[in-house]
Amino acid sequence: MPPAPFSTTMLSTLTLFTLLLLGPSTAVSPSHRRPQDLVRSSCLHARYPDLCLHTLASYSGPAKPRSIAQAAIGASLSRARSVSGFLRGPASGQGGHLSKREQAALNDCVEQISDSIDELSRTLGELQHLNGETMQFQLSNAETWVSAALTNEDTCLNGFEGVDGKVKIDVRRRITGVAKLTSNALYLIVRLDVSRGRPKGRV
Repeated sequence: MPPAPFSTTMLSTLTLFTLLLLGPSTAVSPSHRRPQDLVRSSCLHARYPDLCLHTLASYSGPAKPRSIAQAAIGASLSRARSVSGFLRGPASGQGGHLSKREQAALNDCVEQISDSIDELSRTLGELQHLNGETMQFQLSNAETWVSAALTNEDTCLNGFEGVDGKVKIDVRRRITGVAKLTSNALYLIVRLDVSRGRPKGRV
């Protein structure tokens, strides 16, 4: 048999040499990956990869995609609750200074974010109780609910189109933040679905 091309031989040699230098901890199987290694690989193709990494920077739970997705949903849910508190408190407290259009947009936004919180809560509960026999159905539910939450957040933003003022700026900044977290969380759930053989596009 003729010898392998020089480039292939060199590549194999360099690969082996690199692994020997780095030690056994680098060439670990997926089941023994460290949590932050999985976070980095999971966030790589998220819509907002830097935000994904920042959100999960302190994650130290099991190195399992399911747990990573749960953590992302938890972060989105926590932010949505914070935004809801702002909408019902400081933002709504400016009632006497808001135009009718601003007040209507704010009221709609409160309702939309409340719905998002419900949907994200249901999603987190579903991910925490995945069952092998019904996992496909459960993941489909989770995707549907998170997609609906994202739609609600977009609807809230759209309600402020044509409205000017500080309230719009504050609301837009906060809603955009939670929408980005929700988008990343949806991507991580879709990744779970893909790993089970169901083809999905990037979210």
